[in-house]
Amino acid sequence: MKKYAIFFLAVSGLVVAGHAAEPAPVVSLLENNLLRVRVSRVTEFFSEQIRAAEPTNKISGIILDLRFADGDNSPAVADYFFPPKSPLVILVNSQTRGSAATLVTQLRAADGAVVIGNTNAAGIFQPDIAVAVGTEAERKFQENPFAEIAADKTAALSATNDLLPFIDHMSEAELVRNHVKDGEDDEVQPPTRAEPPPVIRDPALARAVDLLKALAIVRPARG
Repeated sequence: MKKYAIFFLAVSGLVVAGHAAEPAPVVSLLENNLLRVRVSRVTEFFSEQIRAAEPTNKISGIILDLRFADGDNSPAVADYFFPPKSPLVILVNSQTRGSAATLVTQLRAADGAVVIGNTNAAGIFQPDIAVAVGTEAERKFQENPFAEIAADKTAALSATNDLLPFIDHMSEAELVRNHVKDGEDDEVQPPTRAEPPPVIRDPALARAVDLLKALAIVRPARG
């Protein structure tokens, strides 16, 4: 089976430049070399934390997941994203607050990042692409975007990369008979079907992946 989530790394308890441990981003590599960075708290060491977990792969796009993220009120400048390395999509919801919300406005203004998700509760920003998902379902999707989680109808319709499966109406026995010569039936095994790739069930993340894959078609990845 082809693996799309190539690695899943949390640099927990990271100590940067002799400072106390800070909550670290969780970094994963999705299909098409899309880097997903899931953050719970934006700190002054944010850029260093991402660099510590950055893969060596050539990245075609970055998804910064700031849903449920917060931070103190200090300026949330992340020099990791300057100058822009790859197309950037930011995931937000009503719980994106503090320095995490400040970071969204900074990256949107300086980097042209696309913001996807629910309306920010503090009214600091509006998403470019609205995706409505219930809070409980969104927490579960964020932990495991491939899980089949019961969500509301709006969220279910938002999973744009969930394509209908191919249906083969010919039975395996018929396929074998059509491709076997006389006297060779006993030596031929029924064809095996390739297992389909995992589908991202998280509606907001699915939108982000679809957008970045489309951008990769119309313009080459940078960096």
